[in-house]
Parts: sequence; structure tokens; C-alpha cells
Amino acid sequence: MIQITSPNGTPISRFAFGTMQFGGRADEAESQAMFEASLQAGITHFDTAHVYNDGASETLLGRFAAAHRERLVIATKAGYTGGAGRANLLSQFDISRQRLDMDMVDILYLHRFDPATDLRETLDTFAHLRDAGQIRYLGLSNFAAWQVMKAACIGAAFDLPVGILQPMYSLVKRQAEVEILPMCASEGINVAPYSPLGGGLLTGKYAQGQPGRLTEDDRYAARYGLDWMHEAAKHLKTIADELSVAPATLAVAWAARHASNHMPILSARSVDQLTPSLAALDFPMDDALYERLTALTPTPPPATDRIEEA
Repeated sequence: MIQITSPNGTPISRFAFGTMQFGGRADEAESQAMFEASLQAGITHFDTAHVYNDGASETLLGRFAAAHRERLVIATKAGYTGGAGRANLLSQFDISRQRLDMDMVDILYLHRFDPATDLRETLDTFAHLRDAGQIRYLGLSNFAAWQVMKAACIGAAFDLPVGILQPMYSLVKRQAEVEILPMCASEGINVAPYSPLGGGLLTGKYAQGQPGRLTEDDRYAARYGLDWMHEAAKHLKTIADELSVAPATLAVAWAARHASNHMPILSARSVDQLTPSLAALDFPMDDALYERLTALTPTPPPATDRIEEA
């Protein structure tokens, strides 16, 4: 396993904080409050992207992180728009570094796989940035397992290992269990899964008629629109009430409990929203509770589809 550390050698934290809401649904004051709350909880890994809120996320994160830079792991992403060609990646990353006001970013993710660009060109560009001292680790986001292994094979020619992968993973999105998480464990790739709250579904707020991404964004509504997902969220709320904890605490603790020992990315619009997720950092989830929660949603079939062997 590649050991990811901050510039001064501080180990990457067990959880990460995602700044997708900075400068968007969270204003500057609320964004800073969440940043400070994450620091106080022991989080040293902060994640952003070139496309988040037209650059406001990177700008605010850079401002908040400046005084702590040497002990933090800062990640951003490029290539979500415009493809994974060299010119686009270099242009976007240069803008990102200006917004962050950082000469170097610890992790640069390719935000998504680009079938229209030769992956050799993409990884040669990442290797160039590494050799120039502008990035330290290669990250991949939203990649299928075969795409990760293709990148690993091509990257070997540049002595550029895949350092970290960012897949979607939650109690209602468990596809990563089939190939992605086992692959990363086998190949020594760190994992920082996003959306452990299922777009807010697992907080229970939508059952109470509250607004959020699922009511405001058609993509999220489709992503989490299956009836069984909403049923699982209701049952999670029942168990949470029984244990006198927030559903979000259980959802995040469940995601973190997987044997792959990955680093879930927390996110929120406000400190009030973030607090239950931060509580998961110290929540004691035993095997019985983990299995009880796991049973709320379908276990995806094995990659071979030989269900009888699962």
C-alpha cells in the first residue's frame, strides 16, 4: 500500500472532508466553520475539484488551508470537462493551483475516465506534473476496476503507480464491493469513497419532507430513486432511533467499517449537518450491528455472477 502523507510527513487521516459545497450551498463563513470543525476532529485530508462551484471551492479551501498547509493532504481533480488530453489537464490544473494558491497539490485525480483520449497521453501528463514537483500522488475518480488496472499497467512505464481511487460507496450504493474494493486491497491502492450518506438519503431528511440534492438535482434523484433505497433509509432511521444516534452517524460508520479500511469522504452544507458524520469517527460499530445494517440492502452478486459461490 502506498503510504500517503502530507508534505511534512503527517499520515493521511482515517476520514477525508469533501469541499464540494464550499462557495455554493455553503457560504464562506459556513465553509470555514466546517473546515475548522474537521481539523478539530483530526481530519487532515481535504478534497476539492476544478469544477466545484466555478472555482469557489478551490479558492476557499486554499485560503483556509494556508496556515496548516504542511500537515495537510490536499487533493483536487481535473478532466471532468474537456477530456483527459494533455493540454486540457495542464490548463485546468494550472488554474486550480492558482485558485488554491499552492505550487504543489498532494493528490491530483483524473476526475473520470475519458474513452476518447489515449490513456498514455493522460498518464504521461501526470508523470510530467510529478517530475515537475507539482503533484505527489496520482488519483483516479469514478473509474471501473478494469480502467484502474489499465491505468496501473500503462503508468508502470512512467514509474507512476495509482496511489488512490475515489469510487462511490454507501449502504445503498455497494457495487464497489464486487471488484473495486478487492482490487484496491490486492494492488495496494488507497481508497477514499465518496457519498457515504447517499446524497443525504441516509440522513432520513427526505422521509421528513426536507429539501436537498435529491429534490434539487435530477441526477441525484435518478441515482437514488429506487424504492428499496428509500425503504432502507427508513429502516436505518428506525435502528438509529433505537440506538439514540443520528442515522448519518450509522451510515458513515457502516461505510468506514468495511474490511478494506478505506477513508470515507465526509461532506455537508453546514456544521450542523456535518456534526453527525464527524461523530462516526469514534462510533463503536461491532460485528452484529454491521451485519444488521448490511442486511438492509441487497448484496451485489460476485463479479463472475456465480451467485451460488458467494
